[in-house]
Amino acid sequence: MAIGTALGWGNFATIVLAIALAFLFGYSLTAWPLFRAGLALGTVAGLAFAADTFSITVMEITDNAVLLVIPGAMEAGLDDPLFWGSLAFSLAVAWVAAYPFNRWLISKGRGHAVVHAHHGH
Repeated sequence: MAIGTALGWGNFATIVLAIALAFLFGYSLTAWPLFRAGLALGTVAGLAFAADTFSITVMEITDNAVLLVIPGAMEAGLDDPLFWGSLAFSLAVAWVAAYPFNRWLISKGRGHAVVHAHHGH
């Protein structure tokens, strides 16, 4: 959101960038330790996809929906407390939305439970 806002992009382009970067960084943060553990690209890609796709999707849908319904949030500049407050609030709501399903996946030995088995913990 901060990049699109700083560049003066419209809502659609800013949201597309935010979603693309969320998936890029989300998968990367999962993949990096797996690569360091010596796993092959195909294995890492499958694990990251299985562990993160639903969580990132729920968080992005929730995060962007909340930002779109807060009056003025998408139009606020980087120097406006409304921008940062709305962003923090939307991320907190998104975390709450994704948490139950992530916890359920881990309790079933899926999601990040599978990833952690390869971290050497």
